[in-house]
Amino acid sequence: MSSALAEAAARAEGLDEQALASLRAEIADELEAAARSADFRERAVAYRAVGQLRFRQKLALLGRGLDDDSPACRGAALLSLELLSREQPGPVNAERSRLHQLANADPNAAVRRLAVMCLKNGSPVRDTIGLLAGIADDDRQERDLRTAAGRVADALRRKARER
Repeated sequence: MSSALAEAAARAEGLDEQALASLRAEIADELEAAARSADFRERAVAYRAVGQLRFRQKLALLGRGLDDDSPACRGAALLSLELLSREQPGPVNAERSRLHQLANADPNAAVRRLAVMCLKNGSPVRDTIGLLAGIADDDRQERDLRTAAGRVADALRRKARER
């Protein structure tokens, strides 16, 4: 099942919007089924495919992925959320409180870094900047996370000044 999704996601690169819509319609049911799979690998492929297929209609599915027990699934959902929010902040803004929780307290360091990177694409909200600055200044956090949080906090401050 997940191999067909992975193939569809790979085919999505470079497709025009009409061809991409057709591909999304073709695999929508399979995507939903994979996201409900007992196998975390299939769920991760499904969450990652949402972003690769630019499947904005499946943002609620990514919300489920952010709450998944598997760090691989949470990471895949975060990668898709980051991809879908590059052009507009709406997807990140809609999941802001969950992203704050993941960035601040997820037990998986990679998931925390991915959550920080997603926040970069959101609106420059004061509490997000404060959270990121706090992570950046916390010597108990791993260096890569502190560095990423500091960079994203700085980028959001610049974005706020440009408004």
